[in-house]
Amino acid sequence: MKGLWLENKQLQLRTDIPIPQPPPGEALVRVRSAGICNTDLELLRGYYPYTGILGHEFVGVVAQGPENLLNKRVVGEINAVCGKCRFCRSGQPTHCENRTVLGIVNRNGAFADYLCLPIENLHPVPDNVPTEVATFTEPIAAALEIQQQVPLSVSDRVLVVGDGKLGQLVAQTLALTGCDLLAVGRHRDKLANLEVRGIKTGFAEAVTDRAFDVSVECTGNPEGFAIARRALRPRGTLVLKSTYAGNLSLDVSSLVVDEITLIGSRCGPFSAALDLLAAEKVDVKPLIHATYPLSDALAAFEQAQGKGVLKVLLEIS
Repeated sequence: MKGLWLENKQLQLRTDIPIPQPPPGEALVRVRSAGICNTDLELLRGYYPYTGILGHEFVGVVAQGPENLLNKRVVGEINAVCGKCRFCRSGQPTHCENRTVLGIVNRNGAFADYLCLPIENLHPVPDNVPTEVATFTEPIAAALEIQQQVPLSVSDRVLVVGDGKLGQLVAQTLALTGCDLLAVGRHRDKLANLEVRGIKTGFAEAVTDRAFDVSVECTGNPEGFAIARRALRPRGTLVLKSTYAGNLSLDVSSLVVDEITLIGSRCGPFSAALDLLAAEKVDVKPLIHATYPLSDALAAFEQAQGKGVLKVLLEIS
């Protein structure tokens, strides 16, 4: 089969990769659509020493698996877990000590004709959700994880820093809580996507220092972190949604003095994400910048790394 292979920070479109054979408890999925994520770009830059097929945002059709899923469109949670370690036993499987992670840690990913995942990881896609829209399930779930970690109410002032792919989804999902929300970024056209949904937006100068209860950093760069940090009142909460390829310098003393809660946030609830898409409560179509066939995956990655580019999709089969 074809697959986009990463090794030593180099991408190669290979055509000689054996079709995987699912072990017991797993299904073989024929990939139909996959999205290029900032994490994929960070892996290319060396964020983590991964070798294999990239890609973890996908929609596919079950080619081998249980009868109730066979030939159905599915999305899949990316962590394949052991079910036996202390984290699995305590209901925290995304931190499984023995996990593999689709396209990220010791498991070939979605930029290929086929992939394998545990059956328990798969979720059927509602019939009314188009395939390209369902490709956003994983990042929407990641955005929803914030609400699992931080209780929000209409009285909370919340700041989202970053108008890229993830920042847009975080802002849309947080807006559903009714909180007092402001999203800031650098691109007027991207912020306009949020404004049409009634979300307040602005540039960095719109942020009042020490005025927000919660800030969510979605840029993955030091400037975004600085904005998110200075926006917080004492005892505020700073949520980090981005991975950083390099080191980040921060004033730890100020975190102590202001008693800031720092929360890392990544994977989230797939069922809730699919429900939002089925109810059309989140609009992802304006985020699709371009679509390429898998045979042009190298060009797709070139475009995905361009300044201001939102989501680039790969059509697999």
